[in-house]
Amino acid sequence: MMAKSAGEIDAWVGRRMRQRREALGISQARLARHLGLTFSQVQKYEKGTNRIGAGRLYLLAGFLGVPVQFFYDGLASLPGAEPSPEDPGTEPDEIIALESAYRSIADPETRDSLLALVRSVAETAAAPKLRTFESRIAATPLPTSFADDRRRVRK
Repeated sequence: MMAKSAGEIDAWVGRRMRQRREALGISQARLARHLGLTFSQVQKYEKGTNRIGAGRLYLLAGFLGVPVQFFYDGLASLPGAEPSPEDPGTEPDEIIALESAYRSIADPETRDSLLALVRSVAETAAAPKLRTFESRIAATPLPTSFADDRRRVRK
């Protein structure tokens, strides 16, 4: 597969920036004021015309309430992208739809219950991986020097 060009990545990051901004109901003008930019600069970022620097991307992520990685999520699913072992396969549109639906729930107790359910499902899905890792740790013999140190401490 062919790797993505810098321009394609810039356009992807800009689209993700716009998706998040719109999901939060923030105008381009408000975002521009917060970042100390002009309205047109934000437009250029969102179109991928101008590249967002690392420092500004960090500030942007903080203001939009997401980790910096959010802007790159789903990039590996584009045609011509190299697959990433860290990419869980979640589509950005799914995440935005889920967040939008969650925010539309008015009752705080219902939101808390839903969040508890999602965390439980996530833990259940991750449990086999953890058990495998824990069994490898338990099966690994302790180095002799560590065991000797532990005996000395007990005396």
